[in-house]
Amino acid sequence: MIQACNVTYRVGKKALFEDVNIKFTEGNCYGLIGANGAGKSTFLKILSGALETTNGDIVITPGQRLSVLEQDHFKYDAYPVLDTVIMGNQRLYDIMKEKDAIYAKEDFTDEDGIRASELEAEFAEMDGWDAETNAAMLLNGLGIETELHYCGMDTLDGNQKVKVLLAKALFGNPDILLLDEPTNHLDLDAIAWLEEFLINFENTVIVVSHDRYFLNKVCTHTADIDYGKIELYAGNYDFWYESSQLILKQRKEANKKKEEQIKELQEFISRFSANASKSKQATSRKRALEKIELDDIKPSSRKYPYIDFRPDREIGNEVLTVENLSKTVNGVKVLDNISFIVGHDDKIAFVGSNEIAKTTLFQILAGEMEPDEGTYKWGVTTSQAYFPKDNNAEFDNDYTISDWLMGYSPVKDITYVRGFLGRMLFAGEDGVKRVRVLSGGERVRCMLSKMMISGANCLIFDEPTNHLDMESITALNQGMMKFKGVELFSCHDHQVVQTTANRIMEILPDGTLIDKITTYDEYLANDEMARKRTVYTNSNDEDNN
Repeated sequence: MIQACNVTYRVGKKALFEDVNIKFTEGNCYGLIGANGAGKSTFLKILSGALETTNGDIVITPGQRLSVLEQDHFKYDAYPVLDTVIMGNQRLYDIMKEKDAIYAKEDFTDEDGIRASELEAEFAEMDGWDAETNAAMLLNGLGIETELHYCGMDTLDGNQKVKVLLAKALFGNPDILLLDEPTNHLDLDAIAWLEEFLINFENTVIVVSHDRYFLNKVCTHTADIDYGKIELYAGNYDFWYESSQLILKQRKEANKKKEEQIKELQEFISRFSANASKSKQATSRKRALEKIELDDIKPSSRKYPYIDFRPDREIGNEVLTVENLSKTVNGVKVLDNISFIVGHDDKIAFVGSNEIAKTTLFQILAGEMEPDEGTYKWGVTTSQAYFPKDNNAEFDNDYTISDWLMGYSPVKDITYVRGFLGRMLFAGEDGVKRVRVLSGGERVRCMLSKMMISGANCLIFDEPTNHLDMESITALNQGMMKFKGVELFSCHDHQVVQTTANRIMEILPDGTLIDKITTYDEYLANDEMARKRTVYTNSNDEDNN
């Protein structure tokens, strides 16, 4: 159990949290949600002890071990991968190293023998003999191949390091697990594995995530941060949304009834207060009026952008033809002779663990890269807008936001341009901010403004939900669903893929393509059945041998 007791946290004169009281208990997974800037990550740091409260206390059941998903991807570059995971239980790791140091001594003393015996007993009690096996299972589950387990952390790429740090947080069955955006940079297979792990995890989990599907899958409770308070709901993210909207509706209706009652009382008092025969009744109504209090209903601090992609031209039957396309990147063939035809109603999700292949294909189709072999042809009625995964080049200049978007606008009118920026929550003085200093989320919203203003009828998205908050992801999801054109996209947000795509293409690790007209959930279900059939067939083959 971990509990916040009358916790207040101030940044300067501003109170980010005020007198927060909340208890997180064993056997539950809590989704911590709130608008950008509400303090989700800060509250996790307060719970972990990385930040001290201004007032109040964090109480943890004595003897319980707390584990945190760390964000510094370079912290463990001097260590092997397997050692890094085992450091998730620091006491166990320290015992292992002390034992090794004692046994490596040339002048092994009686005191060393006694100390080694004490360490061995504690080591066995902590399930130390299975530590490497358990660490390897976590790594394999997250997609870190066995041959990498004994490599140095400095040899891994960024996505692999994220997975190792996640395995470190999960290692050793911690009593309390704090996870800040655990699905960031994970492929869909790794996310699915993590979902199952947390569903079966029997201790306390508190997780911050912008992935609505993930929160719905794993959370038993939702803790909503709004205006410096935290309100706890039993149920997942969708249940929180429905409950909070229902409560808000009920409070508004109750206020409306009170306002009607106040009006009736005021009218009676005004009409009869000077009437001697009615004076007692008027006085009585004055007392009743004084007792009526309207609920103070604050609007949520959440802000939803308005995302609406409107094509300037209706798309024809000939959209895109790709024939025998191949491309090698850094000596690896990421696209191998792939071919497909896109229809005018297609919304295609590109899935699979081959991230470079998806990005390479999109860059080719957007005209930013040439294929080694093969061809592609867009139809004459098509126009394309491209959202790249890496948008740094777009913002490496000193333009203001307004001037930057004006450069892409077919209408050279500042009011017209600011209308698109306003939809994406850039209001007033925001328009004169320099694009070079924008945050990741602000840059994404700028890119979406650029796509909206283009009027294109074919949209290409390469991981558009990265850096977005929950509200912006929801708005983007709705915009993609409503769009009356063709979409080619990759996205790690399960709900975006499931609700938008009517066709799934998976680029396999060897660069070849699987193409299915289906929903994402149906595709995953069929893929899981195929894997089970493969395991069953291989098992039978071994038995027959």
